[in-house]
Formats: sequence, C-alpha cells, structure tokens
Amino acid sequence: MLKNLPILIDFDGVLNLDGKPPIDAEYFLEYIIKNKIPSYIISNSTLKTGKDVQTYLKDFALPCSIPCMTTVDATVQYLNKNKLKASVYCDEKIKRYFNKFISDNNPDAVVIGDIGNKWSYKILNEIFIKVLNDADIIAMQMNNYWVKNNEYLLDAGSFITAIEYATSKKAKLIGKPSSVYFNTALNNLDWNLKKGFIMIGDDINSDIVGAQELGGKGILIYTGRTTKEQSKKSAIKPYKEVENLSEIVDFLSLTF
Repeated sequence: MLKNLPILIDFDGVLNLDGKPPIDAEYFLEYIIKNKIPSYIISNSTLKTGKDVQTYLKDFALPCSIPCMTTVDATVQYLNKNKLKASVYCDEKIKRYFNKFISDNNPDAVVIGDIGNKWSYKILNEIFIKVLNDADIIAMQMNNYWVKNNEYLLDAGSFITAIEYATSKKAKLIGKPSSVYFNTALNNLDWNLKKGFIMIGDDINSDIVGAQELGGKGILIYTGRTTKEQSKKSAIKPYKEVENLSEIVDFLSLTF
C-alpha cells in the first residue's frame, strides 16, 4: 500500500528542466500540499542548497512550502553529526557553508563536490596525498556525468573514482543512491525509512535503484536523464513509469 507514505521528489530533471519548471509543476505541487502528503524535495546538486531550490520555486511563482534539501545540506549535517574536520573541494559559493568544519592540515576527511572546469592534476594530487595521510573520502555525490542543454559533461564522481583507485580507499557517499541521503530526508520528516516511502525521479540508477534497494517505491519520470530506451535495457524495473507530473497526480489520486 502506498497510502500515507511520504514522497521524496527529485529536483533536477523533475521540477527543474534546464532552468525552467515543467508546465504541470504547479498542478503537481498544489496536489501534494492540498492533500497534506509528507514530502521532501531533494537534489544531488553540489552547486546549490535547499534554500536555493526554494528560491527557484518562488521565482517561478510555484508553491514553496515543501521542505528542500541538496547534498550540500546533507553533507553539512553529516559532518556536524560526526564532529569531523574536513578539507573541502567544491564551488567557492558553496564552500562557505562548510566554514566551521574546514581544516586543511591533517583533516579527518576530504569532502568532494563539483568544481566544474577547475579540476586539474594539482587538485587531484592534493586530494590523493591527504587521503594517503589517512583522511576519509566523503563524496557529496558520485554522478559520473551530467547533461546540460543536451551537452554531456564529466561530473565529480568520475574524479572521485580516480582517487578511490589511486588510494584503494572507498568514498563515503552522501548523495543518492546512498542510504545516508534518503535517511536524512526521511528523518527530517520524522519518518522511519523501514516503513517505506515513494521516490519520484528521472534517474533510474541514483533515484530508482537507490530507493528500491531500501524498500522504497520508485516512480521513474521521463522528463530528464533516463530515456525510455535506457530503461528498457536496464535490469531495474521501476514501481511505476510516467511521462510527466500530471500522470503522477492521476496515479496518486487513486491511492491517497
């Protein structure tokens, strides 16, 4: 049964399509709010925070009362909970959120997010040396690539994998499909992951696999990363497949 289960809603590829919301975003969000369905908007982005996501919703005059979180927020919570000092590699605008944890001399961990085209041999080697000196690797997310305006771009996960290979040390993943991220969002809703949940996402690997491995129900929406052709070739079978947010409302209307 899906009734009464909280819903986790992916941001990029679902509510944000290349900088603009889909035409049925308002209809979908109003349905969630009107029916008082516990929900959280989550994003694997390391270039924005939950507040930035809410600003996006406000800028497009969309309902914005649903709480929002990105891997930046989840990583800050993780460092705080575990009382870790870290050397942080991410966008400069985001780095300020980690000020209280930053320690570049003998850090407990190296936190890695997206730094765009600033990746270099020098930076990779800096991280490599710190990990060799016993720092843990904390990956905000492990996406190997991302798509912007139909252009494929290497993402942080590709570089983190190189560090893992060089040091023979596995990274602690915070973002999807890690249980850390799903647990953080659900705990913020005062909900136990073991009771089940619904995940709406456009990425069959990070969204659907991540959720279903934890007992969640994955709804794959074909408005973003994963295409129908890719889904057909995948061994992963989503709980539900939809073309748009309006179809999700129709589906939920039969359940809630």
